Amino acid sequence: MAPMPSTDSTLDASSRDLLLRLALQAIDHGLERGTRLTPDPARYPLPLRAVGACFVTLEHAGALRGCVGTLEPHRALVCDVAANAFAAAFDDPRFTPLCDTELGGLHLEVSVLSSREAIDCANEAACCAALRPGIDGVVLRAGRRRATFLPAVWAQLPEPVAFLAALRVKAGLDPEHWPPELRLERYTTEHFGATVAALRQPLEPGS
Repeated sequence: MAPMPSTDSTLDASSRDLLLRLALQAIDHGLERGTRLTPDPARYPLPLRAVGACFVTLEHAGALRGCVGTLEPHRALVCDVAANAFAAAFDDPRFTPLCDTELGGLHLEVSVLSSREAIDCANEAACCAALRPGIDGVVLRAGRRRATFLPAVWAQLPEPVAFLAALRVKAGLDPEHWPPELRLERYTTEHFGATVAALRQPLEPGS
């Protein structure tokens, strides 16, 4: 079945739980078989079949253990979650592949992205004034360079000037320079997570 058109609708608690359990299933599948899990969208509720983009973040003992995501929605949300969960666990170049002994202390987070909109600003000061700390995820583009920070990054970089400087560094740009071709876009996320231990619990009847 072809994916349905994309949507920015809010996911209910049951859908969020399904996505988190799917992320864990994709990681379990990778540990057991060394291959990616490809879910069948037709087996999931309609909102999860829609084309969507997400990031999956893994934390172990409170520290980042992997984070991989998609900016351009191009497949069913369930397929994007499964693919990004596998990639966060095994393909994030900043970390060694996840091993099964780490599962006990693992926390999974899924951030489902809204559609993006351009931030209309002529210079750094105007862009800083336009940003909404704690709310906006930001995509930076400058020529062929691109980088993004999820809204959660505001917790570490609460000031827009520092936030944008660090984002330029991530994109491989000089943090002290504002290229004339630089462009920003914003998005929001539905962000939810759970520990592996909680996700191992069976679903409640009627869930």
